This record gives sequence, structure tokens and C-alpha cells, in this order.
Amino acid sequence: MTDLLSSADEAQALEDLHQRGCTDGLPVVIPTDDRVARMVLASGQAGDMVLGTMGPGHGVASIEKIAVAAVMAGCLPDYMPVVVAAVKAVIEPAFDLTEMQATTHCTAPLVIVNGPARHNCGPIVSGTGALGPGHRANASIGRALRLTMINIGKARPGSSDMALLGHPGKFTYCLAEDEEGSPFPPLHVSLGFAAEDSVVTVVGAEAPHSVLFAGDGDDPESYAALLDLLAMALANAPSNNAILTGGFATIVLNPEHSAILHKAGLTRQDIARELYERCYLTPEMVKRLMPAFAGDNPSRRMAFKGPEQILIMQAGGSGLYSMVMPSWCAGAHSNSAVSIKVEADVFCEIPSFSSA
Repeated sequence: MTDLLSSADEAQALEDLHQRGCTDGLPVVIPTDDRVARMVLASGQAGDMVLGTMGPGHGVASIEKIAVAAVMAGCLPDYMPVVVAAVKAVIEPAFDLTEMQATTHCTAPLVIVNGPARHNCGPIVSGTGALGPGHRANASIGRALRLTMINIGKARPGSSDMALLGHPGKFTYCLAEDEEGSPFPPLHVSLGFAAEDSVVTVVGAEAPHSVLFAGDGDDPESYAALLDLLAMALANAPSNNAILTGGFATIVLNPEHSAILHKAGLTRQDIARELYERCYLTPEMVKRLMPAFAGDNPSRRMAFKGPEQILIMQAGGSGLYSMVMPSWCAGAHSNSAVSIKVEADVFCEIPSFSSA
């Protein structure tokens, strides 16, 4: 059982949670017994079911504790299957959660949702402003994951969470892929899942870096400039991807930029390969800009081990701007992206009644 706290009323309970360091600094919904029980029921799994442990504090991630975080974050019960899948993803060894939580880098887990869960466990928005305010599912699902990392993983700023500055994605960082509007197969299908599967992919990511590009309909080769710009933003010289190399990174194409690349005859795999080949620093740049990392005889430094480390999806509104998210690249597994199927078949629809 989760330890129980008591307060005179909800206002005092909120202050107690703040003082104990159990919040992200913003007000939370008080996780009363009834609210947590409803969230556990919505998961379709036993509250004492353990998924694993979360570093750096190595707290036990049970369904009940995850439900507490989901309540505090403002989730609806419908969101619980996605929250559980996101937690499963970050506790996979390949994600390097302990190291990621303790690094001085600003990385945060970006949650990408594919498949029917975008609608059944939301709606989780993929269009205009998907990473911004106003979208309850996006905001509360990403926030629930962060609260598990704080309260189960015990990541506290300045003691166990050592990010020098952080970024707003450390509050919440979640969106869906615009599968219906994309000219490419869904991301999860490209990763080997069935189209009807619901999948959560979590990848360590910096804040979005804007990539501005205006297409030229009269120049069939203008798509190459878009690829060049995406690569320049993705592996810019000061980034961890360029310096440390070998980690994953994410590209979020807006619909207009997706259409330009698709019209050029490129598949998602083609785009990843083209970007991989463009993402490097010359020996001269390595020696001049980063002598501490250069070694005695620097060579061309490739940002990625292969095209498969570049995740490409479509989201957002159509226009001039796409986004790229470089990553941390460190840890035993280079903070790899992890994809987990959402177990929506065990989801339990709960009856409507007023919460305590």
C-alpha cells in the first residue's frame, strides 16, 4: 500500500504536498483514496501490481503509485493506459532513466502516442499547438509521467535531478502523431507494430528547436534544402548529438514539410538516411570548436550510429515551422527510445459518480 497522509482539508493537503517536494511546483489534484481507487480501477489491473523500479531513488512503480501521480496531474481515468505504458517505457533498461534523471543535461522524456489510443484514451492532440497549453490529455499525461519520476524515482532538483537549467518539457512533454494527415505510414508501424496497435514511444529530448523553411513549388529540388536545414538543426555543433554522438533524436514535421518530402518521392526511411548522411562535423570543426572532446587525431564525427536513431513523425499545424529535438546521447544505452504497446484490452470503464 502507498503511505497515507492526512490533512485538515484539501487546501492544507496541497500545501503539505508542496512542502514535502511531492509536486512539480504547480498545484495538483489531491490524491484521495476514492480518486486513486477510481484510477486503479480504470487501469484494469491490481493496485499492488509492480511494473519495476524508477531511478535514481529506485522506488517501486506499482499501479497504485502510478494512479496517485495520474490523479495529481489531473488525468481522467481514460488516460490511465497511456500513463502506464509511458512508465513501462522509461523503466526499460535501454531508456537509462537513472542516469537521465541525474544528468546535468536538460533532457526530458518526450511521449509520442500512436494508434487508436490517441482517440480512445484522450483525445491526445496531434495538430496545431500540440505541445502547448489547452490540451488536457497531452498536458496531464506528460505531467503524470513527470510526477512518477519525482515521487517514485525521487528526482529532486539540485540533489538527484541535476539538470543545470532544465526546460519546460520537464513539466509535461506529450503529443500524438497526426496519422490521418501524414503521407507516411504511422511511426509505430515503421517501428514494427501493427497499424491497429496503440503504442507509446518515449525518447529523451531537449526542448523543440525551430526549423524555418519556405518551399518553392517551382523548384523540384528545393526539398534538399529542407533536409539540409533539418540536419543543421538536428546536429548543430554545440549539441550532444554532434559532440557525444550515438543517441536518438526526434523530428516533428509539419504537414506542409511532410508533403514536400513526400512529393520528392522520399519515404520515412529515405528521409532518415538522408539526414543521417548530413549530420556530421568535419575534423576541423571538431578540433576548433571542441578541443576537450577532439582527441589527438579527430576524424569526421557522425551524430548518429545509423538512420534508425532518427525518429520522424508528423504533427502540428501547417506552415513554415517544423521542430527537431536533439537528445542527451549518454548512459549505458545512450538514452535510447523505447516503444511500448498500450494494454487497452485490460482497460476498465468505470461508472460515473462524484469524487470525494
